[in-house]
Amino acid sequence: MASTTPSSREPDLHDARVHAALERYWRDNLRVMAALLAIWALASLGCGVLFADWLNRFHLPFTGFPLGFWFAQQGSIMVFVLCILAYCIAMNRLDLRHHRELEAAKGAR
Repeated sequence: MASTTPSSREPDLHDARVHAALERYWRDNLRVMAALLAIWALASLGCGVLFADWLNRFHLPFTGFPLGFWFAQQGSIMVFVLCILAYCIAMNRLDLRHHRELEAAKGAR
């Protein structure tokens, strides 16, 4: 016969908290990735290809390069590097928050 004392239920509650924390972590991770990939797609495909003709009416100050050409050649790469930086910062914050949440679940055990 299995015992149903409160102490035997604690691992189930702890496991549920950990599972919920992991689900929130991955949901937030996917949200960050989707947002940054959308920004990069807009900069590379949108500004560099689809809207290039319209953007070419504008020129970069002090260079004379058409804006659509600049996005196709350099802008999308710079946006990609900035997206990597933003991803690193966002994931460091998310990891720290997730670690604190796991420690709180571990302490409540």
